Amino acid sequence: MSSLSVRVKVKTYKIASIPGDGIGVEVIDAGLRALHALAERAGTFQFDVTHFDWGTDRYKREGALMPADGAQDLIDFDAILFGAVGAPDVPDHLTLWGLRLNICQPLDQYANVRPTRILPGIKSPLAGVTDKDLDWVIVRENSEGEYSGQGGRSHRGQPHEVATDMAVFTRTGVERIIRFAFELAQSRPRKKLTIVTKSNAQRHGMVLWDDVAREVAADFPDVTWDKMLVDAMTVRMVMQPQSLDTIVATNLHADVLSDLAAALSGSIGVAPTANLNPGRTTPSMFEPIHGSAFDITGKGIANPVGTFWSAAMLLEHIGEADAAAQLMRAIESVTANQDLHTPDLGGDATTEKVTKALIAHIQGSND
Repeated sequence: MSSLSVRVKVKTYKIASIPGDGIGVEVIDAGLRALHALAERAGTFQFDVTHFDWGTDRYKREGALMPADGAQDLIDFDAILFGAVGAPDVPDHLTLWGLRLNICQPLDQYANVRPTRILPGIKSPLAGVTDKDLDWVIVRENSEGEYSGQGGRSHRGQPHEVATDMAVFTRTGVERIIRFAFELAQSRPRKKLTIVTKSNAQRHGMVLWDDVAREVAADFPDVTWDKMLVDAMTVRMVMQPQSLDTIVATNLHADVLSDLAAALSGSIGVAPTANLNPGRTTPSMFEPIHGSAFDITGKGIANPVGTFWSAAMLLEHIGEADAAAQLMRAIESVTANQDLHTPDLGGDATTEKVTKALIAHIQGSND
């Protein structure tokens, strides 16, 4: 009796791994282990991972966090998994502009997407707020605005020293991020978008933002939208979280609001980010938002959930939706177990314990 074997074609995805600094190294290792476990479980895809040693250690050795043409070295990858950047003994503006922004801007990853919700087993610091009240996606303009890099300093060290930073808003940049946000809102059940602004004080760039928002809104009659000044938005996030769904804001405003959102959901350690090139002309980059956290580096207690969630967004982006959903179920299984909470969530679990539990869930999953 003969048997026929069916050869399954295995797709290979090229992943660039940039752990960076501090706990970035620890959580990216955990994230890659989760991705490989999912690939092994599926049997239909695999990952070819290339590791880049870009970060502050390289800066101290060579005077630069990454090569001058480093962004071009990433062009042929399907996605980038990024850890964190920053060290206590290197100025923050050098590390941010020398690595993360030096990737995002050349690769035109103009849409930064930060989902926020209360995961099972995690409590919001807001009394009585549950996962039914707080389930948001914050869209951050990721290429210009307050982080355009325009400005300078003159007369250094003199009493009349001048420092300027210019917020740059282009019609192209504003239109594409607001359209992206409307499309995202349209895809979500509530079809609701809140546009964050500060046009009462910033009467040029932010008024352009408001004008373009109204123009783009006309193309989405099925999306309910409203507008909030950024200061009032912080109050609304705390006092009326259930009134929000999809949110779009400028580079700086969304940077601040998304950290507040992560704290309101229980911990910044669980928060993910996707830096997207929606046109897919370059690879997109996925990262937890918690930073390098040198105060806990090497202690083995960093929360890997933000990286796991970022990895789920990576899987969704490359077209492996089933694996992404499986990873999210594994994440929810982990967070639901109080014994698997790391110190940021009030527990004493280690990075390794959480990672092993998540992988065990993946390996034993029947879905």
